[in-house]
Amino acid sequence: MLGQYLPLLGLFLLAALFAAGSFVASGLLAPRRPTVPKLDPYECGIVPSRETPERFPVRFFLVAMIFIVFDVEIVLFYPYAVARGGLGLFGLVALLVFTFAVFESFVYLIGAGALEWGPASRHRRSAVDAEASAVVSDPMVSETRTARSTVRRVGLEGRLPEPQEVT
Repeated sequence: MLGQYLPLLGLFLLAALFAAGSFVASGLLAPRRPTVPKLDPYECGIVPSRETPERFPVRFFLVAMIFIVFDVEIVLFYPYAVARGGLGLFGLVALLVFTFAVFESFVYLIGAGALEWGPASRHRRSAVDAEASAVVSDPMVSETRTARSTVRRVGLEGRLPEPQEVT
């Protein structure tokens, strides 16, 4: 009886030995000459010239969680669609309970403001918090802001001549 599991046990043993051997060989053979360029962060061929302005907001991760929750729901729908005849009423009730739980979490995330992010929502929240009843000029709209003053051309510093403004 145990003989039929021997090849599987051998495969796991070989996988563990290969993983351990890879770590040992990497530790012994890898060159260690850290230099300033090797230690600098590198993203898409652009060397960062300044620190990032802020960390990712929590709402970004809430949106990611919404996508994961709906992916899990879709993963449940496919097997149900295939085996729906054999599952009967029990399968339908289980699917409806799970769908209700997913919908409830979606409503909670929407209520928590998961899809309200960016400068416009910050402006809207600050206006609500201040309970301003008077007409306030919108700081999001300005005559002095142009594409040239707000859009940063990444990676072109010092490479191309500055484009001339059309008057």
